[in-house]
Amino acid sequence: MAPGLDADPELTYADLVDLALPAQLVALAEVRKAIRLKPEEAPGLAPGHVRLYIEARTLDLLVGDDIGESIRFLADVPLDARGKPPKLGRTEVIVLGRAVPDKIEELQLVAPDAMLMLTPAREATLRAILTETSRPDAPPAITALREALHVSGNLAGEGETQLFLGTASGAPVSISVLRRPGQPPTWGVSFTEIVDSAARPPLPATLAWYRLACGLPNRLPDRANISSSLADRRIAAEDYAQVLADLGPCSRKRAAP
Repeated sequence: MAPGLDADPELTYADLVDLALPAQLVALAEVRKAIRLKPEEAPGLAPGHVRLYIEARTLDLLVGDDIGESIRFLADVPLDARGKPPKLGRTEVIVLGRAVPDKIEELQLVAPDAMLMLTPAREATLRAILTETSRPDAPPAITALREALHVSGNLAGEGETQLFLGTASGAPVSISVLRRPGQPPTWGVSFTEIVDSAARPPLPATLAWYRLACGLPNRLPDRANISSSLADRRIAAEDYAQVLADLGPCSRKRAAP
């Protein structure tokens, strides 16, 4: 994550991934014209916001096919403290959207608030996110925690918990938690068919971290805990809680429009 994003008052890493994943086009642009739509032209507008018709000059295209030198789109932005729309002339922005068929200069934003003020931290973080999501082996979305199994070792305090996750793509994802006598538990995640006891936790502000921190349930489902004894079931739940604690919360700051 680029330095400075952790201090962003409006967006977190998870917010940017939320916007980047469905985007077919991500562009840097300079606003040239912003026209306020009438209330009857802005259905579903959130309180304290205004819907603007934007015309902008393309500065750079991070993802997507050529969209030409200028783009047009609708965006919802918050009103200022006086209840007025912000003055956006010559403002540089990041736009995340989809192309409108047969209209090369028109975009549909992936969310009403998917026009972001451009900052170096946001741009750098988005570039890193887009690089990760474009890889063939990009970590898939987590849809379920299918099974959790703890097996105790021969020594007191020794054992391993394996967590098997369901994914949107069907690709295998597993987490292994190792316990050794006199040592704190260690764990790692594997995004392959091999359950790797040498795997490591994902780094913060990476797509792998996002998939786990934002996709795992906040507790181990009882039905998924297939450990054979009550003691092993308890340890599996403890190990899962430790994984969540190490990942940290999936923090978001975007308000639902």
